Amino acid sequence: MSDLLIAATAETEQLDGLAGWAVGVMDALGGPGAAVVVGADNLFPPIPSEFVLPLAGFSASQGLFSFGAALFWTTLGSVLGAIIVYAVGALIGRERTRALVARIPLIKATDFDLSEAWFAKHGSKAVLLGRMVPLFRSFISLPAGIERMGMVKFLVLTTIGSLIWNTIFVTAGYQLGENWHLVDAYAEILQKIVVITVAIAVVVFVALRLRSRRRAVL
Repeated sequence: MSDLLIAATAETEQLDGLAGWAVGVMDALGGPGAAVVVGADNLFPPIPSEFVLPLAGFSASQGLFSFGAALFWTTLGSVLGAIIVYAVGALIGRERTRALVARIPLIKATDFDLSEAWFAKHGSKAVLLGRMVPLFRSFISLPAGIERMGMVKFLVLTTIGSLIWNTIFVTAGYQLGENWHLVDAYAEILQKIVVITVAIAVVVFVALRLRSRRRAVL
């Protein structure tokens, strides 16, 4: 497994730093390793899920674990990581949370402020769509925890959003095989397409629900 993963990444980037760590964990633990790395993306945002998810898809295409296992483990990692971040916000409150975020390397307190403002404006939709936006994917769980959003609701929205995002990138890595690294070049485009599509779906769902309620009243 190690030789295969290293061969797949050798031409695209040097295996040091976060990239090397991610490959090493997946090499040692397989599917659960993907969960660990994706979960760490929630706790330490500079770890790019756009790197880990296609790599998990590529690993599945090589028979290291199944495609279904890749989706399961990466989504489990996303949800567990989000729960930890939610708990931090709920336990220590806004001011301490903001101060803690400001100490994370490569992250600014204003990143937390933006996530907080987005949550205040959009609520549930922010949790769902936030799972598909870099940085927001990690931080959106903080205001959800601070405001003590219902845990069941939080888990459902986080799972749906994470599963959609993970499916896109794991599938891309699976289909591209040894060219999985090309996904990174189109990550921003994919992100915009997914967010817009899901946003439209949410609007349509809400509109249809309101329409059915009005008909019931009449």
